[in-house]
Amino acid sequence: MRIGIAILPDQRWAESSRRWRLAEEYGFDHAWTYDHLGWRDLVDGPWFDAVPTLTAAATVTSRIRLGTYVATPNFRHPVHFAREALALDDISAGRLILGLGAGGIGFDSAVLGAAELTPRQRVDRFAEFLELFDRILGAPATTWSGSWFSAVDARSTPGPVQQPRPPFVVAANGPRALRLAARFGTGWVTTGEHNVETPEQWWRSVAEYRDRFEGVLNAEGRPRDSMDRYLNLDTSPLYSMSSVDAFEDAVGRAAELGFTDVITHWPRQSSWYTGDEKVLEAVAGKLPRLRG
Repeated sequence: MRIGIAILPDQRWAESSRRWRLAEEYGFDHAWTYDHLGWRDLVDGPWFDAVPTLTAAATVTSRIRLGTYVATPNFRHPVHFAREALALDDISAGRLILGLGAGGIGFDSAVLGAAELTPRQRVDRFAEFLELFDRILGAPATTWSGSWFSAVDARSTPGPVQQPRPPFVVAANGPRALRLAARFGTGWVTTGEHNVETPEQWWRSVAEYRDRFEGVLNAEGRPRDSMDRYLNLDTSPLYSMSSVDAFEDAVGRAAELGFTDVITHWPRQSSWYTGDEKVLEAVAGKLPRLRG
């Protein structure tokens, strides 16, 4: 079991750099930041872009892997995002993980003034995004004309540090998105079901999504152990960092369900992921044992 932590980009770097340094010192395997232009009710507070945040994080760490959670075509274009990914992979010396998703409705999809897409349209767009993004990262030059994106002689010189490209961890719950994860992903990440009232209901939904994913892997002819499996622990009604016991229980249950990686969240003073950093410190001391 590998254990990661998401650090929201809600502080100026003078403050936030402490979190990223500590994430590595505490021994987390990977650290992520949200790739949004604004997120839920935090849209009215401080918020910073994921790419420069991860770039800065790469300069104050040396071991921990760094990821987007999750980049989407809501406002990312494969041509420009490929250049950003190449730079991040280079600056981090091959520590970049690309968490990728279809994108939902809300601020990110509305702020640019475009019409709201249906779920089917979002998955259609995501399929094209993944295919073009994958091609650009793997080829010296790419030309593409699609329904959602175009590229004319898009370059990727000098190519990624990680070959053939940085890993794609694809967020997926629905049938079509799961097939895209199986096709393009090095890993798959799920949040479980959002609209549940109890932790037990949430864990049942996680097991159901796990079963769906395994069914897709079988249908695509991929071995069950051919992809890493990531679980975001904090869409459960119980915040994983609410106590040491809660975190230990969540990691244990994720392992029983076959997940290779879990992602918790850095405690915040209010609103989303409200918690105490003393719990995080205590959890950090138990990470070697929790990995199993």
